[in-house]
Amino acid sequence: MNSIGPDTPICQSCGMPMRKEEDFGTNADGTYNHEYCQFCFIGGQFTDPGLTLQQQIENLVDLAVTQMHMEEEDAREMANNTLPPLKRWHSE
Repeated sequence: MNSIGPDTPICQSCGMPMRKEEDFGTNADGTYNHEYCQFCFIGGQFTDPGLTLQQQIENLVDLAVTQMHMEEEDAREMANNTLPPLKRWHSE
């Protein structure tokens, strides 16, 4: 697994590392958005604008368990530590 360096930006909604241009979401003018990934932000809008922090935590837990083969308890701890400080969730 690749390590995430201190200069690797992460999506401020889901925490995904954004290592290459295609990983970044897009602004309304088509330029890359350097805060959010391609899965969370397209065309200047969130792909799921009504998503709550708790729903995003559950999404990340499911992804970590099914795709990364993590134990659910470890995945939940990671999600609960990673997501709440991100920019998108500051208002919650």
